[in-house]
Amino acid sequence: MAQAPQPKRGEVWVVRFDPSVGAEIRKLRPAVVMNVDAIGRLPLRIVVPLTDWQPSFRQLPWFTPIPATPQNGLTKDSGADAFQVKSVSETRLTRRLGNITDQQADEIASAIALCVGTP
Repeated sequence: MAQAPQPKRGEVWVVRFDPSVGAEIRKLRPAVVMNVDAIGRLPLRIVVPLTDWQPSFRQLPWFTPIPATPQNGLTKDSGADAFQVKSVSETRLTRRLGNITDQQADEIASAIALCVGTP
């Protein structure tokens, strides 16, 4: 039996975020895997959810624009919302769509750092 592929940093996956509570991100939606592949020993992945891009997001430094491309598998221009970064079980990742660029992954990582207040 073939083993399921391990989600890697920079990959875009469809993630099942329900059940959610309060203002947490909901439903099935794409997200970018952001953890460093060699870190962690549990079957978890750190992900940043993607949402439909809105022009007003340009004013929010924790959003990273992710235009739809054949490489990332997105059908709409999206924004990575670093304020909603989550560690989720690998079982929530349902389908791999593609990859973002290394530069986009670095921009998302910087946005996460901004949200958590790293020096």
